[in-house]
Amino acid sequence: MAKNVEGFEFEQRHGKERVRVARVWKSKDGKQQFVVEWRVSINLLSDCVNSYVRDDNSDIVATDTMKNTVYAKAKECSEILSVEDFAILLAKHFTSFYSQVTTAIVKIVEKPWERVNVDGQPHDHGFKLGSEKHTTEAIVKKSGALQLTSGIEGLSVLKTTKSGFEGFVRDKYTILPDTRERMLATEVTALWRYSYESLYSVPKKPLYFTEKYLDVKRVLLDTFFGSPKEGVYSPSVQATLYQMAKAALNRFVSILTLSVCLRKYIYLSIVSDEGERKIKRIW
Repeated sequence: MAKNVEGFEFEQRHGKERVRVARVWKSKDGKQQFVVEWRVSINLLSDCVNSYVRDDNSDIVATDTMKNTVYAKAKECSEILSVEDFAILLAKHFTSFYSQVTTAIVKIVEKPWERVNVDGQPHDHGFKLGSEKHTTEAIVKKSGALQLTSGIEGLSVLKTTKSGFEGFVRDKYTILPDTRERMLATEVTALWRYSYESLYSVPKKPLYFTEKYLDVKRVLLDTFFGSPKEGVYSPSVQATLYQMAKAALNRFVSILTLSVCLRKYIYLSIVSDEGERKIKRIW
């Protein structure tokens, strides 16, 4: 909350960016291993005005402390967990452990390490780097209020047919011909906000958010490509984008808002207080 300091409206936050941490877990029988790599960013909203106006740093949580907290909390996680659960865990720690911290904002990007197959079998401890990234942001207030967002970055997709573009505005500067036969290659970025509004309403099912992330990605891809044999025709990038956003939002009741971006075209789907679905376009 902003304060009036010497006639100025004063609000501050401080934090630590790009904390890289990798965590490896073993299965109960010790034979198979699991790995995640996260890039963590932390912002704390806190009452530390004295550090600005009275040279008193006694309320500052040092960036070194934030970094080491990430490492310590990752080590304390004895069971594999989703990136969303780890973000919530960190944010909850900062708001509960430090009396002066009113809100914690934790953003994490998960690097896409995927298990490799050798001779048709999944390797117990071998992994390769994938492409798209799993992202999340958890905003936790001291009261326990929560705002949780997840997303996909850098999901590259291509179909060699079943795409066209015709009937667009044509004037003396236009040389692009109408077509019903072209390739469609793009990069998908998606963000969705969950409906859980407090720490106490988050599902306790292990890896719930990891499963939800994979489910959303699957719906987006299925809508983009269509069935394996027939595919689905795309009359424009805009039309395909709309269908992708609508399909995902309609499929998952736990998602409150959803945005999907294909390069520069963004459609944001929201659910109003009355339960009506609305589409907004943002360029």
